[in-house]
Amino acid sequence: MADPIIRCEGVTRTFGKRTALDNVTLAVEPGRCFGFLGPNGAGKTTLIRCLLGLARPTSGSITVRGYDISREPAAALARVGAIVEEPRFYGYLSGRQNLELWAAYVGADAISRVPALLSRVGLDARAGDKVSAYSLGMRQRLGVARALLSDPEVLVLDEPTNGLDPDGVAEFRVLIRSLVEQDGRAVFISSHLLDEIEKICDDLAIVNQGRVITSGTLADLIAAGGRELRVECDDPARAEALLRGLPTVTSVTVSTNGTLSVQLAPDSTETRAGVNRKLIEAGLAVSRLEPREDSLEERYLSLVHEAGQA
Repeated sequence: MADPIIRCEGVTRTFGKRTALDNVTLAVEPGRCFGFLGPNGAGKTTLIRCLLGLARPTSGSITVRGYDISREPAAALARVGAIVEEPRFYGYLSGRQNLELWAAYVGADAISRVPALLSRVGLDARAGDKVSAYSLGMRQRLGVARALLSDPEVLVLDEPTNGLDPDGVAEFRVLIRSLVEQDGRAVFISSHLLDEIEKICDDLAIVNQGRVITSGTLADLIAAGGRELRVECDDPARAEALLRGLPTVTSVTVSTNGTLSVQLAPDSTETRAGVNRKLIEAGLAVSRLEPREDSLEERYLSLVHEAGQA
């Protein structure tokens, strides 16, 4: 496992009596896209502001490559590029002129990077057009180019696909994945859009009411909810009766084609192999037995509901 680029340890942020972030701990690794997912008002934007030095944690720490954002902001933020909300540009200037203007503040190296960055985000053919003629998706990609002027190790993006049409979303997704897979950069995305997070992210934390209720790889998070088995055998009725008698099974349903859906108890240690063994020992011929994984939406709704009941 690579050393994290961003590390949050016990980050808490309060506003008067209201706690916006409550003991948030997470790590963002290079060459990975990290999704910070939660409903509106869950604390996503507050963490983004803390990551960018726009707000200080009440307690806890945030480091970028070991530099504490509160104590060493210049060193920490030199490694970070960001887009917060919709990026703003001078509409009467071209895309190239906007980047060159911004690059002049970053330094000579940034100015030399402008042509390559315009090409990288797919705007080289429209670089001479005024930004006022750009679509929202084009402005968003120009925003990525601007965020990359300092050649940062990590991009921080706050709700980056809000307002984009399907084509713009797809183009943006391809761009972000290329930055992760080809450049080895880390990308931190805050969003409430489940479908996009599922398509673009490697790792994930779900936040609700300021607390991280789960985190890990996307694949592990989805697999953890997979407590349902699909079973096909030569005698569905007998299999149903056998499975209903198991203490680890909470429900069994049989479809019209004879496929059984077997729901295991949430705290069950029963394995797919164990269920298969019991069916075979009963003399049943099993032709199919596989888990049905939850979608990210199903896991998200389940976890947020459970957190709300706690």
